[in-house]
Amino acid sequence: MAAKLAGTGQQNIRLYETKGLILPERTAGGTRQYSDADVALLLHIGELLDQGLNLAGIAKVLALEVANAELRLALSRVRPRQEA
Repeated sequence: MAAKLAGTGQQNIRLYETKGLILPERTAGGTRQYSDADVALLLHIGELLDQGLNLAGIAKVLALEVANAELRLALSRVRPRQEA
C-alpha cells in the first residue's frame, strides 16, 4: 500500500530501507508498517530522485534537513530568552 501511495515500487522501498533512507516500524512477525510520515518521506525521496540526485546524495540531503530542523528548534528555544 505504501508503494502505491508513494508512486514507487516495493523493491525501491526495500532498497531505500537497505540504504537507511527509511526505517518503517515492524510488527512482531516482521511485517513493515509505514506511517503517514514514512509515506511523505517516500514522496520526498521521489522528488529528489526526479531532480537528479542519487541515493547517496539523497541520504546527505535528508541528514542535512534533520540537522537544520534540530538547529531551528534549538534557536527557537534560545530566542525567547534573549528577548527577556
